[in-house]
Amino acid sequence: MGAVKTLHVVGFKNSGKTMLISHWITVLQGLGLKVAVLKHHGHGGAPELPPAHTDTSQFLQAGATSTVVAGGGMIQWVQQEVRSFRELKALAASGNPDVLLIEGYKYEVGEKVVLVRSDEDWAELQALSDIVQVASTQAIFTDKTSLDEWLQEWLWEATINETI
Repeated sequence: MGAVKTLHVVGFKNSGKTMLISHWITVLQGLGLKVAVLKHHGHGGAPELPPAHTDTSQFLQAGATSTVVAGGGMIQWVQQEVRSFRELKALAASGNPDVLLIEGYKYEVGEKVVLVRSDEDWAELQALSDIVQVASTQAIFTDKTSLDEWLQEWLWEATINETI
């Protein structure tokens, strides 16, 4: 696997992280790049499981530590195990993407775009490490073009970014 450009998109709840990442996936795909996403589930507890009637849920309820479902060019993997951030990045990058967008994990090392809804948000988030861009939540709704231009500049800049 070659170098994978990684970029965190961080901010508080409802700051537009998912919306911006979803938009940037389409922008990057339009440039012919493969994109992967790693999302921190910051809502407390485990992520939502498939419905109880599915085989996956039945296997987990019976005690399986993980289940893998494959078919139609898609793989779904559910595992009941704590993994390090480094391991999760490697897992997310296992499909050999060109770019890995990371939603959250604001305290981990890595270049970050910080989304702020207010001056109070910025007061709390400005101490984060590796901030390369700050954008208001409003900009996501009103002026994605400048954020898209910034993303393309970041992507093509000559500095060596994190590899997985």
